[in-house]
Amino acid sequence: MNNVFPTTRLPLQDGDLLAAVDLGSNSFHMVVARYVLGQLRTVDRLRETVRLAEGLDRKGGLAPEVRQRALDCLSRFGQRIRDVPPQRVRAIATNTVRRLAAPQAFLMPAESALGHAIEVVSGREEARLIYLGVAHAQPSKPGERRLVIDIGGGSTECIVGSGFEAIERESLQVGCVASTRRFFENGKLSKKKWRDALTEVSAEFQQFAGTYRTLGWHEALGSSGTNKAIGEICAAMKLTKGAVTADALPQLRERLLQAERIEAIDLPGLSADRRPIIAGGILILEAAFNVLGLQRMAVSKAAMREGVLYDMLGRGGADDPRDAAVAALVKRYGIDEQQSARVEATLLRLFDQVAQGWSLDADDRLMLQRAARLHELGLAIAHSQYHVHSSYVIENSDISGFSRQQQQFLAALVRTHRRGIPKSAFDALPDRLLAAVRRSSALLRLAVLLHRAHESDPIPQLDAQVEGSTLTLTVSKRWLESRPLIRADLEGEPQDMAGLGIALKLLAS
Repeated sequence: MNNVFPTTRLPLQDGDLLAAVDLGSNSFHMVVARYVLGQLRTVDRLRETVRLAEGLDRKGGLAPEVRQRALDCLSRFGQRIRDVPPQRVRAIATNTVRRLAAPQAFLMPAESALGHAIEVVSGREEARLIYLGVAHAQPSKPGERRLVIDIGGGSTECIVGSGFEAIERESLQVGCVASTRRFFENGKLSKKKWRDALTEVSAEFQQFAGTYRTLGWHEALGSSGTNKAIGEICAAMKLTKGAVTADALPQLRERLLQAERIEAIDLPGLSADRRPIIAGGILILEAAFNVLGLQRMAVSKAAMREGVLYDMLGRGGADDPRDAAVAALVKRYGIDEQQSARVEATLLRLFDQVAQGWSLDADDRLMLQRAARLHELGLAIAHSQYHVHSSYVIENSDISGFSRQQQQFLAALVRTHRRGIPKSAFDALPDRLLAAVRRSSALLRLAVLLHRAHESDPIPQLDAQVEGSTLTLTVSKRWLESRPLIRADLEGEPQDMAGLGIALKLLAS
């Protein structure tokens, strides 16, 4: 059966607007672009200094005044993109939201304020998006590698890539806001404090410096506001024409330390809103230059938000990075691709029959396809409880292209595709995804169960209908009678599926 199902992957048309929102640890940014003749043309940019990292305490809580500052900013952003379709907007939260003890307590009101879903990405996924933005804004020469360093408010991302591909990605827990707070908490600056801090930050870069230097690069680029500000200071001090160099950095540091206190910093070309956090930024960059042996770093015009826009162009099509990441996992864990293909075909057969009745869309279909391909991943670890192993690996790996919520969605599907349904199976997911994940899980369970025997013969009859939370499945009586093991499993499935809040009715004809 080939029913039409709702789609969120409408083909881009000339004139369509897209928007990327970056909930950084220092600033929130939004870029609105128009798709024209296969290219993106920026039509609007918004930036507000929110300093989200400033409100993060050691227990993962967020200060009420900082939380409100963030919500007010998102509300203003939401006004600008009120008429942009949801499938054309991606909002990305980074380090500070990753570190919240209860992220949903912030994300739920944040999504309401913005009017769009907000994805939380891992540090390495953030690094990939940063590199993608820089690579499109300033294409490299064919075959040449480049190093990209992005100093954010709460973390620093370092990437070596070639063309549009990020080859190595690292995310360090040091950022301009967090490091200024940590090392100069009382606002006092001194050479001793700087030396001690430089030693600690340098140790972070040492973890991967050998690998990066062996790989090598032809040029280094710095992205985001901190690197841009440092480049402007270098130019204002007539040390460079806007780049950052190994000779210029010590002069910046000495000039900064002369202030003795954060509030007294007086660097040429430094804006007032950047002054409270510039010490941490210069500290991190000096450590990077020392450990990686950098002599010069140019400043990029792009950052993660531009990368998000270009990533949107590839999603759902031939260039979707998530498909390549899933294929890599299939290969790495030696998953039986023929069995996965059988499960996937039956799964899509069921999906296309119930998608409209259950309000499942094209994104849900894609996630189910990926779940079908990865559900047996855990067999590489052990057969016993393999679905638990599969789920753990999926949830805790850095999988290119996926946000945390998407990995949690995929992990929940795989975790619940067999046996009983744990009460905690969907705890990590926001409420807006619960109906879709429970219904998708029911379909995956049936597809896996029907192919338990690993037979290549097609299933002659398979009809699914839904009404509310009731799923009625009709299977060929003759086919079922010749497979007593599958019949027994199906007869016991209504009891297990009740854990998903779904009533399963079985018919044989």
